[in-house]
Amino acid sequence: MPPLPKRKYAKTRQRLRRQHHKIQRPKLVMCPECYESHQAHRICWACGMYRGRTVIELED
Repeated sequence: MPPLPKRKYAKTRQRLRRQHHKIQRPKLVMCPECYESHQAHRICWACGMYRGRTVIELED
């Protein structure tokens, strides 16, 4: 037989434990080249730059 908890967990205790499992919004930063907002540590999809150099060529 598997082990079972001795007592019932309080609802507040469950919610306090689970409050870290929420979905967080992505952090947005401004691109220094085109001043569009993009996700931090990702390629800017407006101009194709990452850390001061062109990573992908975009069509106009």
